[in-house]
Amino acid sequence: MTKYLIPLVLLVTLALPLAYQSTPTEIIKLKTFDAFVPDKEPSGYFTILNITDKDLEKYGYPLRREILAQINVALLQRGAIGLGLVMSFPIDSPFGKADDDALAESLSFAPSVIATFENNSSDYPRTTGTVIMGEGASGIPAYGVRQNIEAIREVASEGIAVSRPEVDSLIRRLPLLLKTPDGWVSAYGTEVLKTMVDADTYIIKTNEAGIEEVVVQGIPPVKTDYLGRKWISWVDTPQTTIEEMDVEGRFVFVGYSAKGVSPQLSTSKGYKYPHEIQAALAESILIQDSPYVPDYALAVELALFILSVAFVYVLLTVLGVTWGLVSFAGIFSLTAYYGFYTIQQGLLIDVTWTLISQFITGSTAFYLRFREQYKLRQQIKKQFEHYLDPRQVKELQKNPEKLKLGGEKRYATFLFTDVRGFTALSETLEPEEVTYIMNKALTAQQKAVQKHGGMIDKYIGDALFAIFNAPLDLEHHENKAIDCALDIQKNMEVLNDELVEKGIKPVAIGIGINTGYAVIGNMGSEQRFDYTAIGDAVNTGARLESGTKDAGVDLLIGYNTAIKSDYTLKKLEPIAAKGKKEPLQVYTWA
Repeated sequence: MTKYLIPLVLLVTLALPLAYQSTPTEIIKLKTFDAFVPDKEPSGYFTILNITDKDLEKYGYPLRREILAQINVALLQRGAIGLGLVMSFPIDSPFGKADDDALAESLSFAPSVIATFENNSSDYPRTTGTVIMGEGASGIPAYGVRQNIEAIREVASEGIAVSRPEVDSLIRRLPLLLKTPDGWVSAYGTEVLKTMVDADTYIIKTNEAGIEEVVVQGIPPVKTDYLGRKWISWVDTPQTTIEEMDVEGRFVFVGYSAKGVSPQLSTSKGYKYPHEIQAALAESILIQDSPYVPDYALAVELALFILSVAFVYVLLTVLGVTWGLVSFAGIFSLTAYYGFYTIQQGLLIDVTWTLISQFITGSTAFYLRFREQYKLRQQIKKQFEHYLDPRQVKELQKNPEKLKLGGEKRYATFLFTDVRGFTALSETLEPEEVTYIMNKALTAQQKAVQKHGGMIDKYIGDALFAIFNAPLDLEHHENKAIDCALDIQKNMEVLNDELVEKGIKPVAIGIGINTGYAVIGNMGSEQRFDYTAIGDAVNTGARLESGTKDAGVDLLIGYNTAIKSDYTLKKLEPIAAKGKKEPLQVYTWA
């Protein structure tokens, strides 16, 4: 149950921040866009005029509106096609009506846009004509503004110099239109374009998700997110000063860059003045390949997340560590490339959280896989270190899949031994002496088995059961088993010499060897198993060992073993075996 619960909990836990657009995931997404959204070239339609500290030293602060009027006229004389003052005039000039009239007159000479700034009041700029194609759109609500004086409003258009930051307090995208109780009003940059092309109406195209496009008559449709927001392309709009006035054929955004006059706002490209931000908004509308967040972005992000994260977990769980890591690296790279490619194409579809989730999932799956394999390797070592050659144990640890639960049908050679007369001998000896002899006898057999590549399946009292050609492949396993039997006999002779010196009767050993198919593998539960062999060939090997006493020999070799061995063996008379209808053809030493 835990095997399936962990990935499910992990998937849900990682999906929730993405699905609900939590603050951390949103910040990560925005930072990614900041890093990879390509820079764009300016449209060539705009210039920024900065009123600097030097200018205020010359003309004084606050600037008389008459001075601003003179600057406006000079800009028009230098070839400016329109004026955009990113500043507001909510109260009458302290220098009198003539001051206001001078500014108003200068604005009347060319298409002009004056800014209004939000202040949570109940006043709004005049609504603009809009046509909604599709379902109704919610949009971004306006907060209310400080109205410009009537003399200015009569000769110039107005737009809200909106500067709404994201969750990390940085400005990246701005609404093209804002909604008021009375209707729609223009953002400043949008109003500039509308004024430039002398359009009367905006067209808002919607779909099921919300706003899809905003169209200024005379300008190609502008893709937006569902709230009508446009991602800002922070282009290097040309900038000039009052002394230079390089504005030929450009709409001019006028604003203060003098210290302490106009606040600098935090954007994804550093601190910028309000007139720079509004110029960037206008530029972004004109740049047709500028980035935008499609209304299906979240659906794509969620689908990519679920598929890739689930795939990563499955691959790392099913495949081995090496191939799992290779597959993970491939999926990670493809996901990253997809995210980078879409951003470069102007589609702001984020894969950053998906990549982070892939890493977390991959690390978790890798850890669980590693822990599982480590436990299995330790289990293999614990089970086989006393029954196999150390080199074979290491091979099994490297390839634990060879010990698959349930086993497999395998052709192998089976060797059984039994110390004769040990029970009777033990009745005449002290328990310590019995233990000593049994340990010595089994050690002598163990050394022979491991020397020839066999595996000790189990000890049964003073008896031993060994397998050749399992769990690892063993060439010429029939010969190896016979070689092992010869060494067992030699080792037992050495042991008997030692026993005689101690005044203990020597012991004899019977050995049975048989070859055939058997089911070999782990038998038991996933938590506790025993590597063994079951089948008729195994049972026959045991019958051969028990038949050695009646046959009067120390070794009986089955037919299948004998015919495939390289030894010249002595053929004996067939013997009857329990559970066998027909006598068994057997062989022994020549």
